[in-house]
Amino acid sequence: MAISAVLLAYKEAENLRILLPKIKQQLENTGEEHEIIIIDTMRPLDNTPDVCKEFGAKYVNQRLPNFGGAFITGIQEAQFDKFLIMDSDGSHNPVYIRDIYKKFIKGADVIIGSRYVKGGKTNDSKTSIVMSHILNFVFRIITGIKAKDISTDFRMYDTKQLKAVELTCKNYDILQEVLLKMKINNRKLVVKETPIVFEKRLYGESKRQLFKFILGYIKTLFMLIGVRINAGINKNVKK
Repeated sequence: MAISAVLLAYKEAENLRILLPKIKQQLENTGEEHEIIIIDTMRPLDNTPDVCKEFGAKYVNQRLPNFGGAFITGIQEAQFDKFLIMDSDGSHNPVYIRDIYKKFIKGADVIIGSRYVKGGKTNDSKTSIVMSHILNFVFRIITGIKAKDISTDFRMYDTKQLKAVELTCKNYDILQEVLLKMKINNRKLVVKETPIVFEKRLYGESKRQLFKFILGYIKTLFMLIGVRINAGINKNVKK
């Protein structure tokens, strides 16, 4: 029983220098063996490799492009049965690792660090909050996942189930794709939430491009509808 903690980085060396010792401490507090894996860009754009070496984190360059490619690389690299993923910009406070871990071991396949359950909060812009609520409402219907916050990536997964899904999305929409495909593989998938406060990033600027972000989700909307319909047809055929 052990934890693979994965952070996806894009010029986040300054933030990782602050986050890594805090993450390491929280993981040690679980009492489980653990590894910390930093998935960096295809080639280094800052001194992230040096920061990883300083704090004992495993440094890996992503093998596929974009956020989705980094996520898939992280899944491939994880060795342990629990897969923890969080942002590397400081918006996800490591202090919540304890709550996510405790809820996971009580019985769940996925735990989401949620901004929108009781006790949760986000310090994002008003525009982003409105868009996020709309996004979550739509994708709750499409995926059948009843969690309130399925657009955040502060999560702990059962690694075996995570590795069993084939992911194709290239951007942040992979966060909805993975939940739907895990549910297709496991009709009894247990997804729970625990409250977090989503903070503003520590250093640097956001890498998200609003227009590209919206366009990507519109395409994914129809793709996931097709995936769910096809899964339903295949289930009926097997019967």
